[in-house]
Amino acid sequence: MPVRADDLPVTATPGDPSPPPGLVVVGHFDQGPGYGANRPLGSDSWLFTWTTGGQGRLRQGATEVRADPGDLVVLAPGVPHRYTTEPAARHWRFWWAHCQARPTWTPWLRPYDTGDGVYVVAPVPPALHERVEAAFRRMRADARWAGLGQPAVTAHADHEIAVAHGTAARELALGALEEAVLLTTASARPPTSESGVDDRVRRAQELIAADPGAPHTVRSLAGEVALSASRFAHLFTEQVGQSPMRALREARLRHAARLLEGTGLSVERVAAASGFASPFHFTRVFRARYGMPPGAYRDGMHGTMTP
Repeated sequence: MPVRADDLPVTATPGDPSPPPGLVVVGHFDQGPGYGANRPLGSDSWLFTWTTGGQGRLRQGATEVRADPGDLVVLAPGVPHRYTTEPAARHWRFWWAHCQARPTWTPWLRPYDTGDGVYVVAPVPPALHERVEAAFRRMRADARWAGLGQPAVTAHADHEIAVAHGTAARELALGALEEAVLLTTASARPPTSESGVDDRVRRAQELIAADPGAPHTVRSLAGEVALSASRFAHLFTEQVGQSPMRALREARLRHAARLLEGTGLSVERVAAASGFASPFHFTRVFRARYGMPPGAYRDGMHGTMTP
């Protein structure tokens, strides 16, 4: 049965008020039952929480969510909210950060909007959990940096709170948080997805688009999405309209065209960087796709052709 946030005990924790606008504040808590914070007027800043153990419960406006390990839950400013350790959990261990979100983060978070300014970025692949937590640790170290020496990532007690006062410390701390936001939003699966395309096929397309030059094969892509090679090839072809290797070749040719347009790399290097083992084969398929060899494309079509 769902638990109403109004029924939960809330005890304000010292040092956990809503910070003034413009500040960057970051900390790490491990709280037991009864912990909570209540802000009837909301906050002037964004709140980012990354759960690493136990469970938490957050409510903003009429939207209530549970935070499990590996969940990034974000609360936008200006809406009444409260959060607590989940009543059924023994504790809630989580990183939190108050700050003004950079404008570039908004489109990253938008697919995870659950209403009332609540963004639930989940599930984040377990392989990324350690790196996301490392980004929060670096954020806290950077927030303390005074411009001398190297920011100390592990020199402070795990429960301490850091406030970034200087401009450099704020920007470095926001950069670390940006890494966490980008890693989670780029890897999690939004609650709604494009109709008609299997998530496993979409994941394979993402892998191809992210690194066309990688040594992808039908078998390697199938393994990434937990399918047999034959089943993956059939499903991909059925849903995309072309085979995985044809889609990979098209992605590699587009990648090569971008390199020819934007760099001075030799044709041989472009071919290698785009995943073609032979520059002669690359030239042949490039000519078939764009109607001219790579060198002529660079010389005559630079800045005028969008593949």
